[in-house]
Amino acid sequence: MTSFTQIQSQNDLLYPIRQWMESRTINNSKLAHFLCQLIPAQCPFERDIKLFGRKLFHIPPMCKLNPLYEQVVGLRFKALCYLADECGEDVTAYC
Repeated sequence: MTSFTQIQSQNDLLYPIRQWMESRTINNSKLAHFLCQLIPAQCPFERDIKLFGRKLFHIPPMCKLNPLYEQVVGLRFKALCYLADECGEDVTAYC
């Protein structure tokens, strides 16, 4: 019997990248700091572009455009957890 994840992995071209990103562990404080600085805590901007008071077009939140957004946020979370739990650092600067 074929499971849902097997069907999904056959149709999803990004599945290997998703799996790779989800399987990463953070064991280096420099890497953890880099990831926390690189990956924003909130979804980047959402804007309406207007000209003379009329809305020309809408730019959606960037997280909705990124098919790997959940995995990227997961990496940031792992980095924050590593810094807080393993290194004993205060991570409030990244929140």
